Amino acid sequence: MTRILVDHDRCEGHGLCEQTAPEVFRLDDEGELHLTHEEVAAEQQGVVAAAVRVCPVAALRIQP
Repeated sequence: MTRILVDHDRCEGHGLCEQTAPEVFRLDDEGELHLTHEEVAAEQQGVVAAAVRVCPVAALRIQP
């Protein structure tokens, strides 16, 4: 399993990660990003990697 790291100071709440992988990323009513879980199962790695790539402020990383 891999881990998702979020730089909350960098995140601007654009929501592209949530649109790409809504089963992992969630924005609350204030635009704060939350993870449904920090560790990613093998079958979700592709969609999570896509969500990390679409972040316009590079606030997301995957740690093996």
